[in-house]
Amino acid sequence: MNTITTINGTTATITVRGDIDFDTLPPIRAAADALPAHVTGLLWELNHTPFMDVAGLHLLFAPTPPDRPGRRTTVTGLRPQPLRLLRLAAETNPATFHLDHLLCDAPATV
Repeated sequence: MNTITTINGTTATITVRGDIDFDTLPPIRAAADALPAHVTGLLWELNHTPFMDVAGLHLLFAPTPPDRPGRRTTVTGLRPQPLRLLRLAAETNPATFHLDHLLCDAPATV
């Protein structure tokens, strides 16, 4: 697993290559934590992430750090298994796992 971070103005894109699980979560989270304070938009590019377990939910639905209020998090490039996980979480607990603001380009049905 590795990550590539690009910053364009106030938006950062973190591309994850590999699975997201509890072993890979700390370095992925560290990439987001290392973003400059002026970044107000975070896009997770997951096109190269074939598998995500509950650690991915912790990553994508983590509260905004207090020193970075208003940061908007979105995700793109979801492959079938991570998308199923997100939809299952939203179906199970829609108040906690609200997908409208998170998903940029997911198909309406799977």
